[in-house]
Amino acid sequence: MAIRKVKVLVVDDSALVRQLLLEGLSRDPGIEVVGTAADPFVARDKIVSLQPDVLTLDVEMPRMDGVEFLRRFMPQYPLPVVMVSALTKKGGQITLDALEAGAVEVVTKPASNLHDGLNAMMQELRTKVKIASTVDVSRWKEYRGSKLRSPAAAGQPKKALAVSTDKVIAIGASTGGTEAIREILVNLPPDTPGIVIVQHMPPGFTEMFAGRLNQQSSLVVKEAKDGDRVLAGQALIAPGDRHMRVRRTGGIYQVRCAEGEPVCGHCPSVEVLMNSVAEQVAANSIGVILTGMGRDGAQGMLHLRHAGGKTIGQDEASCVVYGMPQEAFNVGAVERQLPLHRIAEEITRMVKILEKR
Repeated sequence: MAIRKVKVLVVDDSALVRQLLLEGLSRDPGIEVVGTAADPFVARDKIVSLQPDVLTLDVEMPRMDGVEFLRRFMPQYPLPVVMVSALTKKGGQITLDALEAGAVEVVTKPASNLHDGLNAMMQELRTKVKIASTVDVSRWKEYRGSKLRSPAAAGQPKKALAVSTDKVIAIGASTGGTEAIREILVNLPPDTPGIVIVQHMPPGFTEMFAGRLNQQSSLVVKEAKDGDRVLAGQALIAPGDRHMRVRRTGGIYQVRCAEGEPVCGHCPSVEVLMNSVAEQVAANSIGVILTGMGRDGAQGMLHLRHAGGKTIGQDEASCVVYGMPQEAFNVGAVERQLPLHRIAEEITRMVKILEKR
């Protein structure tokens, strides 16, 4: 019995890029490019007629950019979308807007070394297209409109507390994680213990992602630099091409950010972060595993729980992809499994329990 192919519609204003994407995607026997479109208006008609499983969408296009297209189209015809973005400041910010508007994944166009870079990009795109085809985006039929912001985010300038914390919150996420992390951070109080985060993202986007969260949250949010202290009121996001580990130095915690081979297929890896927190912070830690494809972080979360830390997993119903949380749950790493909207509250509750120890 033949395996059903993933049907893809490619949307890009460049005829050359459309052809490259068509050829590159078609090399996978499990993918069929059913059509291409030069702009969102053509794409809209082809989506209805061709009924693709996944859309690849250029970020910056004439007549209507990818974000505006998503905002208009997703509530009417939800479809998994993989954004194809140039890694520029403008392109990066638009890509983050696209993830907020419903895109599932992002792949960056090569900026240099086009031959090798294009091959690597196409391999990544083929993988992410197949991942996207499994995602249920039907929730966008009930689009929530403008995102809720924490009232504190609009208040006075923020400053991370100048004292170290003896508690650390570690969060790991992949597909769908940008929105999940945002929802958690904007609902945490400004005196929350230090947070360290691994979100699978391409290099360069993590700094922009951190900057956006810093504007939306009452916490200080920044891309981690090697040697940064873990402070109450602050969240550190691992750089897109560095493993991040927590290390105890005397009475303080710091992060170590360094290049390394992929672990569980990723760099940065949730597994690496969780293992370091289990070893260095142990019973004063809280681990949170969120939406994402694969098993990254499952064994690290189990290690953390065995070390005495508290653990939370996002439930299936609220996940974009119930992969990483499911793997963690199946190995016994998850103490509490909750819908996304309850996780910030549960973190705060667990912090109070740790404080009473």
